[in-house]
Amino acid sequence: MHLTGDVNPLHIDPEFAAQTSFKDIVVHGMLGASFISTIIGTQLPGAGALWVSQNFDFLLPVRLDDVLTISCTVTGKHDRERLLDLDARIVNQNNKTVLKGSGRVKMLIATTPDTTVIPEDGLSTVALVTGGSGGIGASICRRLARDGFQVVLNYNRHGSKADSIVEAITTAGGTAVAVQADVATEEGAMRLVEQASQHFGPVGVLVNNASPSINPQPLTQMTWQQVQHHLDIQLKATFLLSQKCSTDMVNRKAGRIINITSQIVRGTPTLHWTAYGVAKAALAGFSRHLATELGPNGVTVNCVAPGMTETALVGDIPLKQQMIVGRQTPLRRLAQPEDIAAAVSYLASEDAKFVTGHSLNVNGGMLIS
Repeated sequence: MHLTGDVNPLHIDPEFAAQTSFKDIVVHGMLGASFISTIIGTQLPGAGALWVSQNFDFLLPVRLDDVLTISCTVTGKHDRERLLDLDARIVNQNNKTVLKGSGRVKMLIATTPDTTVIPEDGLSTVALVTGGSGGIGASICRRLARDGFQVVLNYNRHGSKADSIVEAITTAGGTAVAVQADVATEEGAMRLVEQASQHFGPVGVLVNNASPSINPQPLTQMTWQQVQHHLDIQLKATFLLSQKCSTDMVNRKAGRIINITSQIVRGTPTLHWTAYGVAKAALAGFSRHLATELGPNGVTVNCVAPGMTETALVGDIPLKQQMIVGRQTPLRRLAQPEDIAAAVSYLASEDAKFVTGHSLNVNGGMLIS
């Protein structure tokens, strides 16, 4: 009885047992019941099973050297709960039933990692970058081309800059094409996606980077048209392009949508940047909803939120103010376009296939969460 720790003299002391009505040692009844557990764990089909409930009647004592036959019969099945009802019996060498009862067991399922959401070859290698002729956009295009993507560089007005960026990419061994389109219009967004498909194929990575100049204005001088201008280029364009590109991404069960927001979404608002800040906040909110909707189909949606970055977009900010911001940053400098491009590169990579609904702050620690 070392297995059970039982010290009942009926089970271990022959002299005591001889003085009882049993006249001899009686084997612990639960040792017999344990054989039923063995059958459940080894003979039922599937990965295994676990007792949920049991009800046994011990009809006759089991003696040392008895030969037992244990049987379990399935009497009921509950598919949704994966439960089986069992009738259990133990019979000795004299064909006498020493135990009978019933029980219920749960059939187990072995969990395995889900590798079907994003097949290794499911992600298209075509990357579309809006606002690709600007400082951050140009760096993103160059980095994604270096990563092996076929880059579609979208621009609206600066065709010569776009062409020079494409030339630099192809000279370095990459693949890129410049496509003019006003992505704030449905016609422009449609044409851009069609051109991307004609040049390289369906878009696998969409980077919504286009943004108008900040143009700070106090409330009393601001017009709604200025607010609408920011909303159209940053939010409406992202909506239109995400809508058009996501169909193929969903079909392929793989896709990346990366939206460039700003640290202004979380930090203290900058005075007079209302139109810009409202549009960026709307873009961040839209990204979260999109991540929830597209996630089950293998499409990730994330944001990159830069701090103040040395580009033409902040050219109207006095140099002294830029230097102050740099000194207040733990890394003691402003962001470079390449810093933003590196974050986009990560979110577009296979390494980030399980990252969605996230905002990656690239601000040198200016905002620490």
